[in-house]
Amino acid sequence: MTRAVFPATFDPIHNGHIDIARRAAPLFDELIVAVYDRPLKSLLFSPEQRLEMVQQTFADDEGIRVSMFGGLIVEYCREVEAQVIVRGLRVFSDFEHEFRMALANHRLAPEIEVIAFITHEEHSFLTGSTVREIASLDGDVSSMVPQHVLAALVRQFQVVGDDAVDMTSLRD
Repeated sequence: MTRAVFPATFDPIHNGHIDIARRAAPLFDELIVAVYDRPLKSLLFSPEQRLEMVQQTFADDEGIRVSMFGGLIVEYCREVEAQVIVRGLRVFSDFEHEFRMALANHRLAPEIEVIAFITHEEHSFLTGSTVREIASLDGDVSSMVPQHVLAALVRQFQVVGDDAVDMTSLRD
């Protein structure tokens, strides 16, 4: 049995993540979409909220299981007996980051392979931070996220306001 893990913070899950997961899933006996519980960055949603959104997203997808993990991804892969880490590439600048991560993970666990999927063009601009910023400014992200995520974004910004989001340049 070949098992793969697709790890990310999913803050929030967006159509780019979904595209990668659904394209990767048929290539493996099982794909675990793994929500990282404690990244070194500020997040809009709690680990439990992110897990719930991801679970709802893939509730009807055969071959996709959703779980939460903490610590090193290679240790999690060993724990769940996964042989592959799935990653997504949007733009060329992603390659350098993913390449370095893959080399580090391979040094730690040479038995675990990394496979990178190139996103479809229509998702190449999507990042969680882009979605969060647009949503915080009352922009329309309905073409970027599933409906349940859109509703969660609206609810969350009613609670925390737009100051909870690190802004880039979308206000300009």
